[in-house]
Amino acid sequence: MIKSMTGYGRCETVCQQKSIVVEVKAVNHRFLETVLRTPSALFPMEMQYKKKITERFKRGRIEVFIKLEGDGSETSKINFNPEIARAYYDVLNRMKEELNLESPVTLKTLAGFRDIFSPSAETQLDADFLIQVEKTFLEALDIMTGMRQEEGVMLFQDMQMRLKAIGDILANIKLRSPQVIHEYQKRLSDRVKELTEGYTIDEARLAQEVAIMAEKTDITEEIVRLNSHISQFETLLQSDDAEGRKIDFLLQEMNREINTIGSKAGDVAIVREVIEVKSELGKLREQAQNIE
Repeated sequence: MIKSMTGYGRCETVCQQKSIVVEVKAVNHRFLETVLRTPSALFPMEMQYKKKITERFKRGRIEVFIKLEGDGSETSKINFNPEIARAYYDVLNRMKEELNLESPVTLKTLAGFRDIFSPSAETQLDADFLIQVEKTFLEALDIMTGMRQEEGVMLFQDMQMRLKAIGDILANIKLRSPQVIHEYQKRLSDRVKELTEGYTIDEARLAQEVAIMAEKTDITEEIVRLNSHISQFETLLQSDDAEGRKIDFLLQEMNREINTIGSKAGDVAIVREVIEVKSELGKLREQAQNIE
């Protein structure tokens, strides 16, 4: 079943007289992007947290905020590592000279290198506390996942409704298609009679022209393929492999088929129906941007 890319989860627990607050937010993104904002005491755990996220999610921008509040959790208690800071400063200045860059090396630049700072011994956290932080983090992820699944159900229902609408329109186009040939045959026959007053009409030649027209405007193959795509779409929505990228590709194929129908049909009524299908496909494409 499909899942939305948007969601929110929050979990709060208490351990060793410290409050652990984890907030997780997810929004649409073409790929998976993870942003972690944690106290300095948790910097060594960030790679582990990111791994947990990549194991669960495929797409979306996921922001994680972890706050520790209470006795001994003040994040201001950190050490400054001047040797590392000087090394970064020297390397950046050398790079600036070699590349002929004008931007100065500022405090803001150096503050981006986290290994310049490290938590003091009194703010370092023990194993039991770190285990509790991870449990709280995972629970927040679970809450967000639940929200993404709930939104996925609504997306699923909306997309199924639109696929049914497209199927109904295609049925109308299929019924209309043979009538287009009959109307063309009548128009052609009336026009020939008008231009050849008193002359005998070559019925064989007329039938040949109608046959050529029928072949040029035959949209049976496109209708069959489009119905097949709808069936694939419905199956994909309910499968474990449902992904926004796969749905995007299927929508591109469906759009190609309906464009061909519009260009081949040459009939005002069918063109109107084609416009309706393209409108539904556009709405499906917008919804697909929300799917993980």
